Amino acid sequence: CLRVTLNTHKAQAKTMTAKDNKPAAAAETTVTSNALAARELEWAVNPPCLLEEHRKANGSIIRTRFPPEPNGYLHIGHAKSMDFNFSLAFEKLGVAPENRRTIFRYDDTNPEAETEEYIDSLRRDLEWLGWTPECTTHSSDNFQALYDLAVQLIKKGLAYVCDMTKDDMVAQRNLAKRRSNARHVGKDPDAEAPLDPALLPGRNRDTSAERNLRLFENMRMGMYDEGTYTLRLKMDFESANPNMYDLVAYRIKYVPHPHAGKGWCIYPAYDWTHGICDSLERIDYSCCTLEFETRREPYYWILWALDMYRPNVYEMSRLNIEYTVLSKSWLIKLVDNNHVRGWDDPRMPTISGLRRRGYTKDILNNFCNDLGATRAENLIEIEKLYHTARLNLGATSRRAMAALDPIKVTITNFEEEKAKAGDGGMTFEVQNSPTDESLGSHTVTLTSTIYIDSSDFRLVDSSVYYGLAPNKAVGIKYHGGNLFCDEVVKDGDKIVELKCHIDNSEGRKKPKSFITWVASDAIPCEVRVYGHIFTVKEPTDRWEEEISPDSELIHAKALVDPSVREVVDKKYVNKWHSNCALQFERIGYFVVDTDTKFDSESNTGDLVFNRTVSLRDQRKAKAKKSNTEEEERMKIDAMDFFKLAAEFKGKYSQYNEKTGVPTHLADGTELTKSAIKKLAKELDKHRKQQAKYKAANK
Repeated sequence: CLRVTLNTHKAQAKTMTAKDNKPAAAAETTVTSNALAARELEWAVNPPCLLEEHRKANGSIIRTRFPPEPNGYLHIGHAKSMDFNFSLAFEKLGVAPENRRTIFRYDDTNPEAETEEYIDSLRRDLEWLGWTPECTTHSSDNFQALYDLAVQLIKKGLAYVCDMTKDDMVAQRNLAKRRSNARHVGKDPDAEAPLDPALLPGRNRDTSAERNLRLFENMRMGMYDEGTYTLRLKMDFESANPNMYDLVAYRIKYVPHPHAGKGWCIYPAYDWTHGICDSLERIDYSCCTLEFETRREPYYWILWALDMYRPNVYEMSRLNIEYTVLSKSWLIKLVDNNHVRGWDDPRMPTISGLRRRGYTKDILNNFCNDLGATRAENLIEIEKLYHTARLNLGATSRRAMAALDPIKVTITNFEEEKAKAGDGGMTFEVQNSPTDESLGSHTVTLTSTIYIDSSDFRLVDSSVYYGLAPNKAVGIKYHGGNLFCDEVVKDGDKIVELKCHIDNSEGRKKPKSFITWVASDAIPCEVRVYGHIFTVKEPTDRWEEEISPDSELIHAKALVDPSVREVVDKKYVNKWHSNCALQFERIGYFVVDTDTKFDSESNTGDLVFNRTVSLRDQRKAKAKKSNTEEEERMKIDAMDFFKLAAEFKGKYSQYNEKTGVPTHLADGTELTKSAIKKLAKELDKHRKQQAKYKAANK
């Protein structure tokens, strides 16, 4: 028999009333909403005795968990998960604050990929974001219990030791899928995919409990090589869900564990571990993302087979953001292939990278909370994150003037103007924040030589340009007078100096704009301006070819006003905290980078800033351009879509004659069936959008 029958359990489940399937009384008074209800399974029904036992253990407490695997750094998707498990889930359920508990669990069952560095970073990032768990646990703390439970299943005849190779298992699963597909369309599976006893059920599945107990103990004692044996669960090869095809519960790995040490050479798989740990830790709601929805069956089958309490499981859509990848394997490649400086590179979507770029815990938590949680897949505009950052930083950041690409300006009549102004007349008090007096103030002093940013000067003026140009005046911020450009000094094609004079007369013409500047004693610094790491909104499987060469622009000779000297000292710089954030006036929001070695007393050492976000919301600026591009896109015939659409142009060389879907890449490589299927969906999406557009514009 290929299916483990559940007749006894099903009969019990069918006789249970709706009331029996509810949480116990104390929990009923705690949870006031069923907002986290999801797909029901008979295996998920808790018998009354387990419900009562859980009620006695938890009382009025409702418990969730946050269980990341320490095989990399946490990213912004994990920040959303933390926001949900520590806060939003309880809000949706209507749980009072005093009854909320969340466990922070290291899902550490894969020692080959886990390191002390990752373990430490997970803890630090969670603390930095401000979440306080009820306790911190490790799946590895339960290794003995997990082993003992596996022995129980072997004794029940629900687990067996298997000597199939990886290729054999793949062939076995493929045969089971073919049989399932045949049943799904009403065909005879024995005719469409005849059983091969060597594969299905295979030579191991129906062996005795005594044999399997002996082999499993030998695995535990280190008597076999890696890859020779696994422990598998005797599940259901007739299921439509491939995750029920006798999953591997244990495999042999001769690798020391970073937390548990050298005591184990067999390690439990994820599917075996996480549901059991949820039950052992008295979790009420086990929340995950939708890619785990098909793991619901094995999750509950395992707990049913062990007669353990079954928590509620809720799946939500994972976070997808424009110009970003959150796949752990892709992030590892970005680091390992030196596309970025490391896990905390400001272009990375890791929490460490975002912190280094200047995103505070309030920015990230507010962003995640505003997104909420649904089961609908969507792509979040990166500008939403930028907008949240601007709202936060605009209210909390100290202002300072800076020049990223400075041009020297010599004020030829400075001494004359200084004499007119009198003592202290060229020094001005400036509020650190125009909206928050509590942030204090600083002074700026105009000197005979100042520096302006190159973006504020052009050799050729125009009616729509408000900056400085030859024989043209602009206002000098905080001084108030006009700066008139008399002469441009060049070295070849490079502008090296502007000679200007100040016009502070009463009848002077009012300038169109006032530009920022820094004095002659400005602090040299390096400014790194970051953009999207990818050139496309949704990176594809060829993502390494889609990395932007302009994602990091370095201004190595920038200057910043000396008023910030004290707050940017290296003694305040810490990679695990938010560092000093500044608004460079008229430029953007910046943060002191962890590469900073600046000593404010000696005025020596490197001072490095990262741009967090520009001052301007780019969505409005792009709206008009976007509308024009959309109009042109809707004119593209479906047969020419992959030839003419901007994101596909030049990528393919051959196309299906009937559909227009690409079949070969530009270099002649034949596309896989899955890639062609994905492109066909993209074309269908274009046709639907085109039809809507035409209907709306009749």
